Amino acid sequence: MTIALYDRPFDPWAVLKQYQQTSIVAGKYGATAVFVGTMRDFNEGDNVRAMTLEHYPGMTEKYLQNLTCEAASKWDILDSLIVHRVGDIKPDEAIVLVVVWSSHRAHAYEANRYLMEQLKSSAPFWKKETLQDNTQRWVEKNTTGDL
Repeated sequence: MTIALYDRPFDPWAVLKQYQQTSIVAGKYGATAVFVGTMRDFNEGDNVRAMTLEHYPGMTEKYLQNLTCEAASKWDILDSLIVHRVGDIKPDEAIVLVVVWSSHRAHAYEANRYLMEQLKSSAPFWKKETLQDNTQRWVEKNTTGDL
């Protein structure tokens, strides 16, 4: 179970490929569930030019590590990877990569969704948006993952 915070843009597909080739899951998995979250250029009816994502070093990593352990105790998964951006982010840049490997798809799907929903609703990250007119505002609530 691996977590990483990046303060620069990253290619989620390259990170996934490299991790998968060098991880303990090579040859052992039957399912890989992947979620990539990307910054949009709008929120709450406004155009957004940029976002700053703040966190508490140490606290955020501990939360994410505990979250991956919790998922591993609930589902039969082989490994998981969470990569999350911090700092200044522009539209179209990846914010988060969540990957779960399992022998079977049901566990991979469920654990991946659980990780993402918990991350989105409870992880210690704070977002400040820069709007088109250069005003800034804190994001007070995240969108729900409900269908």
